[in-house]
Amino acid sequence: MNGTRSRRSVPDRARRRAIRALAAELGVAYSVAARLLKDRNPAPDGDRRPRFPVGGDEHRAWMFAAREHRTFNGRVRDTRLAADLPLGRAAHLVGRFPPLRATAGIGPLYTGDGRETTLAMLYAVLAHETPHLLPPRDELDWAAELGEEAAVDIPCAAVDRAARHLLDQDRWQLWVRVDAALAAGEDATDRWFRDAALTLGRELRSTSLRGSVDGARQILDALLVEPYDGHPPGTRVQVGDRPGTVVGARWARTGPPTDYLVRLDSGPGTHTVPSSDLTSGSESVPV
Repeated sequence: MNGTRSRRSVPDRARRRAIRALAAELGVAYSVAARLLKDRNPAPDGDRRPRFPVGGDEHRAWMFAAREHRTFNGRVRDTRLAADLPLGRAAHLVGRFPPLRATAGIGPLYTGDGRETTLAMLYAVLAHETPHLLPPRDELDWAAELGEEAAVDIPCAAVDRAARHLLDQDRWQLWVRVDAALAAGEDATDRWFRDAALTLGRELRSTSLRGSVDGARQILDALLVEPYDGHPPGTRVQVGDRPGTVVGARWARTGPPTDYLVRLDSGPGTHTVPSSDLTSGSESVPV
């Protein structure tokens, strides 16, 4: 009887945890976050779906369209993958935010052959150094069965943001921390993380990941701007009367992006622009 009652309490516990996380993330009241979470599942023809830039990349547009038309079983398979930290979530995000190859003269975004491995290594570092950031596995398992990416994103918000913050630190120090985390993981008692550490250790020794860091950063930026209706990398924007393209974002500990990194059409270099100074400058495609 007690075991049954405990199992039945997981949905309510997960829902309350998700509401609290969303309230803290957005800086709103619990009741407001509860309504927002309820609205995360709009009707198919609703206007709440996140939108992402495709530029002239027809393949990216096709991939977004294909994801939009997944069956329920297909969505559940994907959300189960998204809830599988560290390897599965990394694979899910790489599929969710595919490369953007046709941009306004700034080169491809979201690219790099090893970006899935890089993302998984970031989550492995956090699992080793700050395991309290990882959501309870039973709550993730329950959320995954809903077939809604947002239901998994909300409990993962803290670990996703922490992974993004890792990429703001010194690259050499980051790889030292990755190596230490994988070494510890190979001796872990949790088979889940031990197997992941062994897999990632082989990747670290055999693959150059330098070219994947920017792509991993852009994937996490795109993920984190979703709740704020922000500008994911690749979005065409206006800075005053000057057009440009977003290539990244900067983040505080909580809340929306504080600034965006923008390449202006009028010249080389990346400009740091406060969020309030940007306006959208082009269409994008629903995902």
